[in-house]
Amino acid sequence: MHCPFCRHPDSRVVDSRTSDDGLSIRRRRQCPECGGRFSTIETASLNVIKRSGVIEPFSREKVISGVRKACQGRPVTEADLAVLAQAVEEYVRQTGASQIDTNDIGLAILGPLRDLDEVAYLRFASVYQAFESLEDFEASIDQLRADHAKDRE
Repeated sequence: MHCPFCRHPDSRVVDSRTSDDGLSIRRRRQCPECGGRFSTIETASLNVIKRSGVIEPFSREKVISGVRKACQGRPVTEADLAVLAQAVEEYVRQTGASQIDTNDIGLAILGPLRDLDEVAYLRFASVYQAFESLEDFEASIDQLRADHAKDRE
């Protein structure tokens, strides 16, 4: 790591701490040349392979913006969306893959969104799973009802 003050090509780590719920490490560094101190944040890279083949870094903000559309007019707060995005990222990172398809991210969103708000879940699923008819909605609603019946038992 180059020193941001004198551009010396080396630095030593003075202190390390996990941050952001354990998903990154904050390191306090010191330059042996000028003595300047600075911080770095290290995260494991996670890339998303889009349908077009383009590869880009995973973004919680993109998860939030996609789910926010399904949650319009629903009693879902920004904090709820942030927790959902964090859960999705944790699930995706647990796979151990450094690259993941957008399709897999969509699947990872469905579970937490269903727990958060069933109407938003149906909206998201209808677009994500390409519902083509009323029967698709009915099948999804029937599945929700069956799951509710299991929960009551």
